[in-house]
Amino acid sequence: MNAESETARDTGRRTERPPAEVAVVVIGYDDAPHVTDAVRSALAQGPAVREVVAVDDCSRDGSVGLLERLSTSEPRLRVIRRRANSGGCGTPRNTGLDAVTSPYVMFLDSDDVLPPGAVDALLAAAEGAHAEVAGGLCVRRELPSGREVPWQPRLYALHAVVPRPAQRTRLVHDTLCVNKLYRTAFLRTHGIRFPEGRFPYEDVVFTARVLAAAPRIALIPDRVYVWHVRRSQARLSISLDRSGVENWRARTEACRQAYEVLLTAGHKELARTARAKFLDHDLRMYVRELGLRDAAYRRAWWELTRAHLAEYDADDWARNPAAPGRLIGRVVLASPEPVDLPRLRELAARPARLYPPYARAADGTPVWSDALPQVSLGPLRARPVRALPLAVDAELRPGARGTRLRLRLHELYGRVAQAGPETVDVEWRHRDDGDVVIRGASVTLAPCAAASGAEETAGSGGQGSSAGSASSGGSDGAWSAEADVDLLALAAPGVGTWDLHLRIRFRDGASRDATAHALTGAGLLRRRAVPSARHGVVLVQPYTTHSGALALRVAPGVRGVLSVVRARLRRLLH
Repeated sequence: MNAESETARDTGRRTERPPAEVAVVVIGYDDAPHVTDAVRSALAQGPAVREVVAVDDCSRDGSVGLLERLSTSEPRLRVIRRRANSGGCGTPRNTGLDAVTSPYVMFLDSDDVLPPGAVDALLAAAEGAHAEVAGGLCVRRELPSGREVPWQPRLYALHAVVPRPAQRTRLVHDTLCVNKLYRTAFLRTHGIRFPEGRFPYEDVVFTARVLAAAPRIALIPDRVYVWHVRRSQARLSISLDRSGVENWRARTEACRQAYEVLLTAGHKELARTARAKFLDHDLRMYVRELGLRDAAYRRAWWELTRAHLAEYDADDWARNPAAPGRLIGRVVLASPEPVDLPRLRELAARPARLYPPYARAADGTPVWSDALPQVSLGPLRARPVRALPLAVDAELRPGARGTRLRLRLHELYGRVAQAGPETVDVEWRHRDDGDVVIRGASVTLAPCAAASGAEETAGSGGQGSSAGSASSGGSDGAWSAEADVDLLALAAPGVGTWDLHLRIRFRDGASRDATAHALTGAGLLRRRAVPSARHGVVLVQPYTTHSGALALRVAPGVRGVLSVVRARLRRLLH
């Protein structure tokens, strides 16, 4: 057997034409601008697709007419129109699942697409591994920029076959149903269906039901689904429309049901992992956005979260107790009212930042604050320096030779001084194209004049220092550095947004990736027009992201300035 044949056998791929064995269920509601693109992407998968079942959830915008006209020229397309709108995604998916006749089935939303070759890759993997489920890489494509972010890339980095989900608990983190191929008989034999009616996050429960049935799963690194993210459209998708507290109520309920499904099926480890995923992913995401909500939302959110976390037991909290999500959850449980939201936002960032003040209990144990001494931060003492939630301040200042970036690394209960910070690498990453990176210099970190770098002495004070203030008091141990900002390099790609990323290097060779907290004192985030020999002028706007990090919007030349003005007018009109 030659090498090519051996590789095809090992990865589960086949060189011959796959049989027509797959049904693709496409669901949609009032999505006439996109639904035919989704259906065509399924039909374009080739002969492996036996049927495309398009389920319209009683649309009023002419979607059905478009689908029916398309079906006249495409015999593989079947259109089903529901008589009443279900209010969710689960019911139309169940309708499509009941209608399919193929051995395998996939699900596709009307505003997304399947990339070329997706069905062939998944089908080959499923049949080659004799698996009931095959999953591949989903990418979130931000529109209109086109920026793509992979979903759960670690899980789909390599070809793999998982005999039982319990052998790879990370599977719980991928709650999507659309980047997978399912054996139809497997779903029907185990009665696996989506929650009916208006049930947001129905795929969280569906995925738990799939894993509870203990399927053999094949994983492939191929891109098999493109999830379109349209943040500017009038009607946001369920996953994007998080402005109302009912969205959070629905998410917590879905996560609660997923846990119960796994636990009832005897998969205790998967159930524990589902709870850990809630803390590390769901909770942190919503905490980063709390500052955007009004007081009534925050109070209701806090109450709902406390009720949900009260169901966790000691084993749930004992796992990785210094993880940011667990610290956030313990703060929420410890306080009956919303508290320390700026610091919680920093801790919810990726990477996490534990911002001052740093308090201690009477016995010297690190704690969250003087007001909440019951929330111990003792586990930080044993956490590797590369995993510490280090806090770095950042500010931009005009200098004699251009714009300067000033950085300040805070001490953290003596751990930073113990590790010996030496340098920090500065990097700017383009928001819309993560492959475009401007690397600055590696600059030396020096102890601040007000401290020697030893363990802080004033950090145990009360809540007088806020994560939104321009200074943390100046008396805690800290290190500082300055670097030039090459605005011409940032302006070269045109109008765009740049995120600041840092890598702090320590005496023993260890390093820690970090983002920087944007200082918000007077004039620090003011828009500036910087003269440029090449562009005439470069408009620079420092700003704070939802997680409190420093970012830059750069608009070079007259066209760039006009684009900023137009965008501002659109936001005002909206």
